[in-house]
Amino acid sequence: MSVPDDQPHTRTRYPAGEQSPAPQPAGLRSVRVLVAVLGAVVVLVVALAVLNRTGGSSTPPATAGGTSVDGGGKATAPSGTQPVTTTQDGIATGFPHTDEGAQSAAVNYAVALGSSDMYTESSRHSIVTTVADPSSLTKLLGRFDPSYTALASKLGLKNGQGPDGTTFVSRTIPVGTKSDAYTSDQATVQVWSNSIGGLAGQGSTSPVTEYWSTLTLTLQWVNSDWKVTDFAQVDGPTPVSGNQAASSADAISNAVTSFGGFRYAR
Repeated sequence: MSVPDDQPHTRTRYPAGEQSPAPQPAGLRSVRVLVAVLGAVVVLVVALAVLNRTGGSSTPPATAGGTSVDGGGKATAPSGTQPVTTTQDGIATGFPHTDEGAQSAAVNYAVALGSSDMYTESSRHSIVTTVADPSSLTKLLGRFDPSYTALASKLGLKNGQGPDGTTFVSRTIPVGTKSDAYTSDQATVQVWSNSIGGLAGQGSTSPVTEYWSTLTLTLQWVNSDWKVTDFAQVDGPTPVSGNQAASSADAISNAVTSFGGFRYAR
């Protein structure tokens, strides 16, 4: 038999001696519901405000200079304006007449001066002519020529090529730059880099290895661009080596021929 619509569909039984809770006035229930809803809205508004201020991430906010304001160690953040659009002999040129422009010039020149093209006289002279202050060209060639000629001989290179069955590689990978001094006419910039170099291939006696160094370039503003007048290089800083196993000679050789290098324009 069906239950009449005017009768309750469920019934709660209480133990003997207990009274059912007294019904709350309708007005009090409405107030409590309104308070709960308002509380939830306030929590939601506060959460959205916090997310908007932090960009929705747990990364510490940055100062105008690009460094973290977290209480821990602070690292220089990547920075830079629009990269230059002009090149000469494959090397970026036409850098801004600013401190940052000098750093951009230094990092691009470091890549060129550490490339495999420096091991052939004709391409080396082309690179040095492009990056050097004309008044310092003879001095710089006098330093680069004997050192690269000796290295090429030690590696058994002929016209920049390794012995049969090997692939020669020399690349500089900048990690960061630091301005030591700057005026409108002259700048001194350090470029911290990791480099790889050697002969990839079976039976190579000079396998491809990595090397950390810091190249300091002295630059002069001449002919509406930054050009090199002097340089110095020191070892490191060198990080602790990882626990990765070295790849095979064939894998390195394939990587050298498959992955192109980069020009850098900070």
